[in-house]
Amino acid sequence: METEKLESTLWVGNKRYRAVLNGWHFKWTEVDKNNRDKNTISVPVSEVVGVEEGRVEILPHKSVEDTDKDFTVFYVKRCRSGGTYGLLWRLGRTQFSCPSRVLKDQWITNLRTSVKTHSPRRPNRLLVFINPFGGKKKGRKIYHSLVAPLFELAGISSHVIVTERANQARDHLLKKDLIGFDGVVCVGGDGMFSEILHGLIGRAQQEAGICENDPSVTLQPSSLHIGIIPAGSTDCVCYATVGVIDPVTSALHIVVGDSQPLDVCAVHQASAPLRYSVSLLGYGFYGDVLAESEKHRWMGPLRYDFSGTMVYLCNRSYAGIVQYIPADPVLSSPRDRTRCLSGCSVCSRSTERLIHHSPDSGSSSRSHYSHFNGDSADEWVSVEGRFRCVSLTCMSCACPRSPLGLSPSAHLADGTGDLILVWDTNPLGFLKYLYRHTSAQDQFDLPFVEVHRVKAVRFSVPSSKEEEDCEEIGEPSSAISEAERGYVESASRSGSQMHLTEKRSGREMTDKQKTPDSFLCGLCCSKSSAVSVWNCDGEILPITEVFCRIHGQLLHLYARGIEDQALHGCSVENEATSYIN
Repeated sequence: METEKLESTLWVGNKRYRAVLNGWHFKWTEVDKNNRDKNTISVPVSEVVGVEEGRVEILPHKSVEDTDKDFTVFYVKRCRSGGTYGLLWRLGRTQFSCPSRVLKDQWITNLRTSVKTHSPRRPNRLLVFINPFGGKKKGRKIYHSLVAPLFELAGISSHVIVTERANQARDHLLKKDLIGFDGVVCVGGDGMFSEILHGLIGRAQQEAGICENDPSVTLQPSSLHIGIIPAGSTDCVCYATVGVIDPVTSALHIVVGDSQPLDVCAVHQASAPLRYSVSLLGYGFYGDVLAESEKHRWMGPLRYDFSGTMVYLCNRSYAGIVQYIPADPVLSSPRDRTRCLSGCSVCSRSTERLIHHSPDSGSSSRSHYSHFNGDSADEWVSVEGRFRCVSLTCMSCACPRSPLGLSPSAHLADGTGDLILVWDTNPLGFLKYLYRHTSAQDQFDLPFVEVHRVKAVRFSVPSSKEEEDCEEIGEPSSAISEAERGYVESASRSGSQMHLTEKRSGREMTDKQKTPDSFLCGLCCSKSSAVSVWNCDGEILPITEVFCRIHGQLLHLYARGIEDQALHGCSVENEATSYIN
């Protein structure tokens, strides 16, 4: 029901304001002694968090001063934070004084009615999982001191579970009754989010009677939203979908009922359970770093820096065969220099396309997504050679250390992933590639790097004979000069096939070029393995052959994407306003 327009004079401190509640906005304008308008503050009704009687304060501590003619409005207030591309959300608060108690009651009633009318997706009841061991082990403190007061203010009830073991959240979501909950909130890092991701998607397929291990089927989206309160060692998903790692910002997105669709990559393995990925699925360097870091968990988050250095010095590359189905290049490109921001037009068009997708396309889908066999559909493209790393990501994978991420132009909800192939190169070249992730330079503008927007990917290792042939060309850690690498592309009925061949440039190799770089490996590791492992959103998959399919908008988060700072005139937040250390 539409709320009637309400307008009156209100006081804030000793200043007089003309307040207007009209449709979707609540605004108040300062009026001087000559009845001239001065500053105006306008707040969308959808971003009003709560309306309370009296003079009330919530953060950092709750306090209430009962007065007959006063009421307090809490709303979202944006500000910038140095070093991030997103906007911090803070709890704005304005205390109004009315000429009469009747007018005060009228304002409170109308504001609360408007919030309900214009925010129909706000959650009423949430299931909250807290990981007390993640990150700096402050999950409990973050939730109870920062998040719970905001939920209480917004009238959201919550059932809180503090996890005691790995996969407890996933098992609960798969087996327990979830009726009555509007969403699930995880207080933790990417590991806790992955548990909830697997639990909700698995639950949705159970209820729909779908075999999720069949790569040819279209998976059923979960009806429950996921909220992420960052409190882990890595919070990549939160950063890539909100733009900042901040518990209050994330909690306010949950409170106002924001909804951000998210693509999910299903990772099928021949003899292992199905896994899901939303950020990074990486083979080679990123798999080795994760495997190495598991040996040094006692170091905390520093283990990733240490392990990255050790793996880089090992200077490994791996033989592999990569097959992929390209996405439509007309819709978007991984090198179009655009960014997926709030209200992204590419993702919006994809939403319309997914909604109108014909259910009768199962036969063609099955031909495209044959399970680990040699059959190729017309769209498949194949490349073979030695790689430093093979990565597939459904989002930018931005983080504070890499503000633009692994693939800066990746989209959250366009039904595609970005496949990044880093061919074997010299150590300095690979270091240049890694360094560019920390700057605004184009990491794809290197001769040994390829990026493709794809719908599905297969990866396998060559047969033993092919592996021996590769080793004759060069040791796993040997550097291949870009001037000596050539590609021979042959077309066939099954699609484009690209075969990596080594060709001599006519000049003889010097003794230095012939010297293998593997002596570095001897300094860091006892033996160079012929294969790597997969890093699936921070979890090790100790296998090589995988089949990956991107499922468009399989999940919805309580988020709205990274907001464009240019559209909001915001000041930089003072560090003193941080609520928790």
